Amino acid sequence: MSAVNRKLIQALVETVSKHVEHFNKTEVECLIRGFNSLFGEQAIAQHSPGGLDRGRFRSILHNWFGMTDSVIMDGVFRTFDKDNDSLISVKEWIEGLSVFLRGSLDEKIKYCFHVYDLNGDNYISREEMFQMLRNSFSRQPTEEDPDERIKDLVEITLKKMDHDHDGRLSFDDFEKAVREENLLLEAFGTCLPDTMRIETFERHVFEEQQDH
Repeated sequence: MSAVNRKLIQALVETVSKHVEHFNKTEVECLIRGFNSLFGEQAIAQHSPGGLDRGRFRSILHNWFGMTDSVIMDGVFRTFDKDNDSLISVKEWIEGLSVFLRGSLDEKIKYCFHVYDLNGDNYISREEMFQMLRNSFSRQPTEEDPDERIKDLVEITLKKMDHDHDGRLSFDDFEKAVREENLLLEAFGTCLPDTMRIETFERHVFEEQQDH
């Protein structure tokens, strides 16, 4: 690696570390190097347009974290892509992973709500719940009308989570429900990795990167 790129990495480590709570500087550097290995060294320079597009990001979610639901993966992409330019920059990647891999409950509640708010209007509507739950339940071969079962499930979920009874979930509704019952954090589909996959990913990125 050239001296120029080494300096760029160090500058980026300093910048990103200020915004990321759950990674130390060594880990941030490993994540930058891992990100750059996807694009080559040109992605280091912040002026470079390099970034993860939706397709590549989804293949990472699928291969490393076992995600298969396209609606949820699109929601995760949208949540990482804070500036809505349809590319995840190195900074967005690391800030997103900080919550995705190591976030506090507060951070995860915000993250999951954004993933589930499919149209970005700050509410999870009946239609959005139906769409996500329909995707996450496989149809039983004997079932004549699986949609009826999903509609019932939406109504049960609303009864449990819709504190202000307006027929949709605001962030406050979602937060209250999850604090009362943590299992509701991923009520509409798996959008966070399990412990085993987190450990495998971190071992790959942090330990193997440092060995090189």
